[in-house]
Amino acid sequence: MTHPSETHSATSIIPASAAPHWTPERQSAFLTALASTHSVTQAARAVGMSRQSAYALRARLKGEPFDLAWHAALRCRFDALAEAALERAMHGVEVPHFHQGELIHTSRRFDERLTVALLAMRERLGPPRVPSTHAAFAYRANEFGPLLERVEHGPETWDEESRLEYEAFYEEEGEG
Repeated sequence: MTHPSETHSATSIIPASAAPHWTPERQSAFLTALASTHSVTQAARAVGMSRQSAYALRARLKGEPFDLAWHAALRCRFDALAEAALERAMHGVEVPHFHQGELIHTSRRFDERLTVALLAMRERLGPPRVPSTHAAFAYRANEFGPLLERVEHGPETWDEESRLEYEAFYEEEGEG
């Protein structure tokens, strides 16, 4: 009989130090992929991370720049969909009419139900409302680029940003 420590499993646990981490660069690449694909699974896979870890990071950073950029990334794709729906509502969809295998006529069909539903849903996809005194207030829901820049190059949390500004202020006061 072999001792459990003598057997080696093909599914050995990877040490935490070897597991990939959500670096600012990886977060930025994920958000860019999310804006492009509108798929959390595809975006996470594109940066070598799991869908579950992406959602865990978002939950941990709720209300922080990464979360707001996530909202903005989804909004990028949603706005394109809303534009297509509006185009169909305004101009309809061309419907061909055939008789004995020959095209004899085309007409336009208008269906505003989808457009109304999409526009109603659009507001629910917006970021959480924040007070005007909060640092997040400077970023609008559709400002994906500035939010992406903030995720990649700024502090991870708003509190950390405030702390750094506070420290810089008092360092300047001490020098002056």
